Amino acid sequence: MSAVSRARAQALYVIEDSLYLKNRTTLLKLASQSRIPVTYGERHFAEDGGLVSYGPNFGDLFYRSAGYVNKILKGAQPRDLPIEQPVKFELVVNLKTARALGLTIPQSMLQRADQVIE
Repeated sequence: MSAVSRARAQALYVIEDSLYLKNRTTLLKLASQSRIPVTYGERHFAEDGGLVSYGPNFGDLFYRSAGYVNKILKGAQPRDLPIEQPVKFELVVNLKTARALGLTIPQSMLQRADQVIE
């Protein structure tokens, strides 16, 4: 986070990556110590103390991928199946973290959130 401090960053976005997910406890601790608001792409971060997460609903992705497997097991050729993108996204807001950072989350964002952590 010292590079973040030197760059005078006012906020960060952590991309979806297994390395970051695996080390999320360390990332969350560093963000908290630096008092920098961070947005994440996976809900696990917000559930574990991150400010906000917005990204694909992985439960829906797993469900839809099972449909692909079903089609292949019934004889479809994988090359003939269309490429799909996520269609369900979820927004999680952690108000406890927002308060710790001295931030006010707009009511419109809280109303849109799929989960608000008190």
